[in-house]
Amino acid sequence: MTTPLDSGRYGSEAMRGLFTDTARYRLWVRVEGAVAAVQGSHGVIPAEAAELIARRSEAHQPDHRRIAEIERVGRHELFAVVQEFAETCGDHEGHVHHGLTSSDVQDTALALQLDGATSLLGDHLVSLVEALRDQVVGGRGRVMIGRTHGQHAQPVTLAFKLAVFLEQVTRCLQRLDGLRDRVVMGKVSGAVGSLTGLGPPGAEIQAEVMERLGLPPARICSQAVARDRIAEFVSWAALTAACVENLATEIRNLQRTEIGELAESFAVGEQIGSSAMPHKRNPVRSERVCSLSRLLRSLSGPALENVVTWHERDLANSANERFTIPETCVLLDEILITATSVVSGLLVFPERMRENLRRSHDAHLSESVLLALVDNGMTRIEAYRVVQRASSTAAADGVSLLTVVAADDDVTALLPERVLDDLALGGAGTGRCDQLADEAVRWTEEVLAARRGDRRCREQ
Repeated sequence: MTTPLDSGRYGSEAMRGLFTDTARYRLWVRVEGAVAAVQGSHGVIPAEAAELIARRSEAHQPDHRRIAEIERVGRHELFAVVQEFAETCGDHEGHVHHGLTSSDVQDTALALQLDGATSLLGDHLVSLVEALRDQVVGGRGRVMIGRTHGQHAQPVTLAFKLAVFLEQVTRCLQRLDGLRDRVVMGKVSGAVGSLTGLGPPGAEIQAEVMERLGLPPARICSQAVARDRIAEFVSWAALTAACVENLATEIRNLQRTEIGELAESFAVGEQIGSSAMPHKRNPVRSERVCSLSRLLRSLSGPALENVVTWHERDLANSANERFTIPETCVLLDEILITATSVVSGLLVFPERMRENLRRSHDAHLSESVLLALVDNGMTRIEAYRVVQRASSTAAADGVSLLTVVAADDDVTALLPERVLDDLALGGAGTGRCDQLADEAVRWTEEVLAARRGDRRCREQ
């Protein structure tokens, strides 16, 4: 059976390529070569053996058929890959994997995979943040009705609405940068993590191997890297997917026929909306984001379960991580790429926004009338009931709320005509919506600038 991940339907080629068997086996061999090179410099294995093993590891192409033959007998994948590589090292075969345990190779290679994956995800998140930022800037002054509980509330601007999602996604980017140092972590400390098999220079060997591979070493761990690190990564990915789904859900809702204020772009004359109904333009990309987000969040359960281990090592995490880690990375990769394409091409319909505002018959001014009555001497509960009754009448009769309250003696006794006129002139006031959106954009720019500065420092 071929899954959509296997067929390449979801995720970028770069992300999927990190998790192929060939890529994984080459990383395992790369770790073996780095360890051998450092061991040779410390005299743990002969320098000639170390030089050959390191050199062969750089260009090694795994022989999958030979690996399968060895694994059928030994029933141990890592051993099979190491043995297949060792067979290419001639007389120095016995010095491959010297003093190591499987987790040294597998967990360090996993750290290299996650380093690549988090880098890709960070780049995709930046693209989504930038696309959202641009839409926020373009949405200033575009007034639309705000909704709570699915009903008309008070006016907002499109900039304000999208800025709320901009801050959410920017926080996800900050979280990623904060967790990388905890998640991307290698180790070569041998069985139970005591460094015994590496001899007296074990600590130095581990530090130098990690430096050679560009990874931070774990300060202390047992035979395997503690899985709270992986659980944090998967939990971050699940949270990020939820935040992006929140945005996608809003777009889906605002594309409904009855609202029609926003929509995904649609390639007229090429794209098929519905196979049965040619008039349909379905928000399929936003729905894909929501669908894959639900699947991704389900992976956080196994990742959290894997935090619990027996003593210094067991394999209860191993089998499910073959699914959860690649799927987490590929699914989030697809979610971010798809969401960015939706946001970048977002269609905005200002006339529908104005039309929907008019449908409220000024009901969005209910709070303004309420506060004006309270400010002029009416108790809050009495004012609330007056405006509530007026709102019901206005909705039933299809007239403006201000028309109804202007005919209420209890209201006009407290509110001069000019106050109601001012409320009417204010119309769809949006308060500080655009200023708040501007502040969100400024903060986002600061986060992006700081991130670019940190990246330049790491590259130097």
